[in-house]
Amino acid sequence: MSIDLTGKSAIVTGSGQGLGRAYARALAAAGAGVVVNDVNGDAAQETVDAIVAGGGRAVAVIAPVGPAETADALVAAAVEAFGGLDVLVTNAGVLRDRVLWKTTDDDFDTVIATHLRGTFTCARAAAVHLREQGRGGRIVLVGSPAGQHGNFGQTSYAAAKAGIVAMARTWSLELARAGITVNAVVPTAITAMTATIPLYAGVAAAYSRGEPLPQVVRQEHALGGPEDVAPLVVWLASDASAAVTGQAIGIGGDKLSLYTVPREVGVTFREGGWDADAIDEAWETTFASYLQPSGIALPPLDLPAEPLAT
Repeated sequence: MSIDLTGKSAIVTGSGQGLGRAYARALAAAGAGVVVNDVNGDAAQETVDAIVAGGGRAVAVIAPVGPAETADALVAAAVEAFGGLDVLVTNAGVLRDRVLWKTTDDDFDTVIATHLRGTFTCARAAAVHLREQGRGGRIVLVGSPAGQHGNFGQTSYAAAKAGIVAMARTWSLELARAGITVNAVVPTAITAMTATIPLYAGVAAAYSRGEPLPQVVRQEHALGGPEDVAPLVVWLASDASAAVTGQAIGIGGDKLSLYTVPREVGVTFREGGWDADAIDEAWETTFASYLQPSGIALPPLDLPAEPLAT
């Protein structure tokens, strides 16, 4: 890796395992000091130990994201351990997957508090420090395809992830004068969560055995390991990405993509305004062909029994 983050420091929330751990380790491998955050103290320490064993620098902060106190503690840890802060990666999240009529208030509030409020409080604390510090910075938020397309059974998660991308676009405007870029990563990877999806059970088992994944998995399904996603985070954390802000960038397996801002795909006008009958007529003549799909569309996954048999 030619990107050098020596002298920089980063916070990665939810970095005790999975994608967050991959981000933290990759940033450390590029030279950054890393504040590892997780609610699981043992998992956070394992990430720290792995970074230190590889010659990197890391400290752990054990706390749930969401409260402003956690965000302040993360920034303070970066300043104390590494002399400042340069990069924030807001990865922490939880799932409470249920269809709308079975989603409780607590389910919804838990997901929103972690993903959306946690992203907000951590980014706010980082922005305050970065602006005062006066040397620019990088804020990398973590979205999801569910937030871009919607996904069955993920009301709160999809809403939070859509909101995170909206915040990235908004903060990119507000922080531009301070030289702080804000982007959203939209990752796809084989993780403990992916392994629970029946379609990918065999794929996840093969990956855990160290077997190479077929091209259809790595490209059409955009699935590899967390280590396939981490290079985008490293690049966004670096000076090389200084001109990139307000973007939602997808990555997974062999696939790298850029999401568009929602735009009007059909427009028509009626002098004096609209009544219901006129809307009905215009819908058929102008808009029906532009109907937008909901949900994540996946191609068929026709794989041989070997080597993906469990």
